[in-house]
Order: sequence, then C-alpha cells, then structure tokens
Amino acid sequence: MRLKHFTVAFGQQLFKALGDDSRVRILHLLWRNQEMCISDLEQVLDFTQTKTSRQLAYLKNAGLVNFRRLDNWVFYFIKDEAADFLQQLLGYMERDPQLQHDQKIYQTLWSNRELAAYKLQNRRWTGQP
Repeated sequence: MRLKHFTVAFGQQLFKALGDDSRVRILHLLWRNQEMCISDLEQVLDFTQTKTSRQLAYLKNAGLVNFRRLDNWVFYFIKDEAADFLQQLLGYMERDPQLQHDQKIYQTLWSNRELAAYKLQNRRWTGQP
C-alpha cells in the first residue's frame, strides 16, 4: 500500500466510499481499464449522467480517483496513492458476476468503437471542432 498516512478519519471516508455498489462498480472499471470518461461509464453501467457524476465526485473527495482534461472530455483514473490498496481489494471481488458483466459490456463497446477514448485517439484534426 502506498498510502503514507492511514488515519481513522481517512479509513472511515475510504470505507464509506466502498460501501456503495455503484462506486465499487466504477472503481472496478477504472482499475481494469486505466481511465474512462463519464459518458463511457454511463453507457457501461446504464447510469444517468447525474448519478455517474455524483458517484465520481464522491470517489474524488474520498481521495481515490482523479481526472485529466482532454479537449471537452474529462477522463477519470485511480490515484497512484490508492492503486495498490484498491488492486488488492478489487482483486478479491474479480469474480463477482456484476463486475464481470460490466467489464464484458465495456469490452463489447470497445470492440464496436463506441467509447470516447477510441474516438479521441483516432480522430483526424480538420481544424473544426
């Protein structure tokens, strides 16, 4: 674990963040796929934009995820400080049917080239937005 200071307050915040299945599903997808944007998470999890944003904000405030901007897109990823801890924890949950189903949907969407990351990687610059 790379967390330098694991206080009771941080532990409480961390375990509250992990106490919701929506947040665990998001973390699992981020862990398996390095980073994802809100629209991709919405598609895979069948959540509304509001629910997805709210859960990501909770995870960000808990210190588990961070984001980077690319044009109009915001990509979320697991913070390095929490990566080892979450890898161990999510590794134990790897065989959960819901988490496996989420990853299968992600892989289907990726193979159909419907995800934002693929669109951004492969677009050609035309000078127009």
